[in-house]
Amino acid sequence: MTKIYIARHGETDWNRAGKLQGATDVPLNEEGRKQAVACGKFFEDIAIQAIFTSPLQRASETAKIINEQLHLPLIQIDAFRERTFGAAEGMTYEERSKVYPRKNYPNQESFKAFRKRLVRGLQEIYEAYPDEDVALIAHGAVIHTLFQIVQNADFFPQHARLSNGGVSTIYSKGGEWWLEAYNDTHHLPENTI
Repeated sequence: MTKIYIARHGETDWNRAGKLQGATDVPLNEEGRKQAVACGKFFEDIAIQAIFTSPLQRASETAKIINEQLHLPLIQIDAFRERTFGAAEGMTYEERSKVYPRKNYPNQESFKAFRKRLVRGLQEIYEAYPDEDVALIAHGAVIHTLFQIVQNADFFPQHARLSNGGVSTIYSKGGEWWLEAYNDTHHLPENTI
């Protein structure tokens, strides 16, 4: 059984401002760095063999901070970069709702293409680390979509908020992926959730 602990990247200034980031490469803020340190402590007692990360700065910086405590192979995997939201990136929810009430954002990556690359990424991790535990540092839309891919998707309320630094867990069994836990935040300081 391969188990993937999926941590959402630490907070950015755009997260704090409620702006959609998508493929825009926004760095962590100070709070996000603290969340990454807390995630590193979360992983200290788990026998993960590697850390996979999206190449976007907010995820890769989170992964590097986590790995300062763990000293594991750190592998960037493009399949888990955030979905491109095109013209909506940098806009708040209110701004997007006014300009694009149907969420048809110009130059947005199609959901079908996005889902396909996530499935490919899961397969890549499974083949590289069969029957082992790994961490994946990723993004909100990535994590929400992974939860739609798992067999027990109804376990996760799709409108639930995923906290920066929150950790969710999926595992493979019989060639299928299953959700074990979502948005564990017990390791995060209360004021950062």
